[in-house]
Amino acid sequence: MTTTDAATVEKPKIDKAALLKKYIAERDKRLRPDGNAQYLEVKGRLGRYLADPYTPFVERAPKTDHVTFAFVGGGFAGLVTGARLVEAGIDDVRIVEKGGDFGGTWYWNRYPGAQCDTASMIYMPLLEETGHRPIEKYAHAPEILEQCQRIGRQYGLYDNALFHTEIEDISWDDDASRWVIKTNRGDAFTADFIGLGTGPLHVPKLPGIPGIEVFKGHSFHTSRWDYDYTGGDPKGAPLSKLADKRVAIIGTGATAVQCVPHLARACKTLYVMQRTPSSVDVRANAPIDPEWFASIATPGWQQRWLENFTANQAGGMAEEDLVQDGWTDLSRRIRAKIMQLPREDMTPQKMLAAYEDSDFEKMSEIRARVNAIVADTSTAENLKAWYRQLCKRPCFHDAYLQAFNEPSTTLVDTDGKGVERITEKGVVVGGVEYEVDCIIYASGFEVGTEYKRRAGFDLTGRDGLKLSQAWAEGMRSKHGIHVHGFPNAFFVQPTQGANLISNVPHNLTEAGKTIAIMVAHAKANGFKQVEVTQEAQAAWIELLLTGMGRMLGAPDCTPGYYNNEGQDPGPAAKYAVGYPAGATAYFKYLEAWRTSGAFDGVAFS
Repeated sequence: MTTTDAATVEKPKIDKAALLKKYIAERDKRLRPDGNAQYLEVKGRLGRYLADPYTPFVERAPKTDHVTFAFVGGGFAGLVTGARLVEAGIDDVRIVEKGGDFGGTWYWNRYPGAQCDTASMIYMPLLEETGHRPIEKYAHAPEILEQCQRIGRQYGLYDNALFHTEIEDISWDDDASRWVIKTNRGDAFTADFIGLGTGPLHVPKLPGIPGIEVFKGHSFHTSRWDYDYTGGDPKGAPLSKLADKRVAIIGTGATAVQCVPHLARACKTLYVMQRTPSSVDVRANAPIDPEWFASIATPGWQQRWLENFTANQAGGMAEEDLVQDGWTDLSRRIRAKIMQLPREDMTPQKMLAAYEDSDFEKMSEIRARVNAIVADTSTAENLKAWYRQLCKRPCFHDAYLQAFNEPSTTLVDTDGKGVERITEKGVVVGGVEYEVDCIIYASGFEVGTEYKRRAGFDLTGRDGLKLSQAWAEGMRSKHGIHVHGFPNAFFVQPTQGANLISNVPHNLTEAGKTIAIMVAHAKANGFKQVEVTQEAQAAWIELLLTGMGRMLGAPDCTPGYYNNEGQDPGPAAKYAVGYPAGATAYFKYLEAWRTSGAFDGVAFS
């Protein structure tokens, strides 16, 4: 917290009953029966919002060759897996990526002010291996993209990569023990092994607002920022072409929190259209001191930091907090509350009550911070987040709330209803038309939609089994990596593993290590197929279901992508869980599993 914030934000007294009543009332305003269906799939006439403004399309001949390992997705998952495979001696790794370069989410997110909201020391992968010192505590998007490119260069991953390429079909050929891969650019090549790192944050979505296609001004999605229209660049140059423009931004999640301050300084008029306010805690970003970094960057430093963050944030008992950010702050508070309980009160119910008390206190402080910063009392009241901190993605920023003190900036609060409609001239809220020159959609990415829709294809395994069929009643895997019926295929994502969503790259790096060891073992011993057994997969699922289940989305949570927009996610949701003993225990277990050489539950043949 900055000195000013610390001096002005008082700890408010909390009426728990009144607070819960307020949370429920605010949730009820925003509940919609259509859930995820309220968003539009970006295709057809809306397909223009997908155009890549960053890298020119380059024609090339189709690929009809063979590689040892093909990976779908050029974000962190593909890069860390590819790097570990190269280290293990697998030098023909091909990454297939729909963007024009590596980066995944960070290829697309180049909007002004784009930053990670997890500390860069633990967020950017392979820092120690590449020798890169983060510039600041929370890296801006250009630095993250540069790290992705650095990994690609260092490990030779550019040599075989296919950019601006989308998968159309991947099918298993059992006779040849390999995968057949077809793309939208005529490629038809084969691979011994495949990895899938399609992730949840790469398919843009648009709000289903009536009239979205009739607006005659300019418009774009934040993941395809139009710097030709706004001026400026991803590195922070002023948005010089907006000085005479009236702009509306629709959406107030993490993206808007980061780009609104830049728009507020640049636009003649900025309307921030808000359905649900974000919780915005202190970021306190600062440069990383080179001398300090040199003192801590001893061999194994990043792994120590990763493990320390996870131990602090995900229920471990770390003796120190190396990262000290908003994520670990809430965890420290919860642990302190629980440790204050008498031994006889260490029951699940009272520990949960202590957790709840900590959250109420934290969110009350975040709301008090709004009062301390925003000058207009009505605007301040509308910017307050009335829900638990983990109901929606927590945000951290030191300029967003201040942006509403700019004379150019108006918060248009919709009282939970959202934008009413869009006209040829602008945006209508509560019967009032706001005429604008440009609409910016900060509506995020598809989360919670069907896996094959986000991936763009339906994986076909042994005997014609589709992944959508295998997961029809919920995801089934071992470690979240191996799926029975899909030999030589590896999934790189958090679910059914650590399920650590506060720092997703930690999940990916551990999966990448595991996959590289297994592929190297198969190649060294002449094995053609690697597949989890049905019994081992079933046993893993049975183990997962002994845990506490999904922790996100309390009954009083406001709708958002963390809780399936407030709708019943169905019976399959119970499988969207992690290791019952927690993320730290899972990572220790997985390390022992992969280094033992036994690969218990997975058959090599």
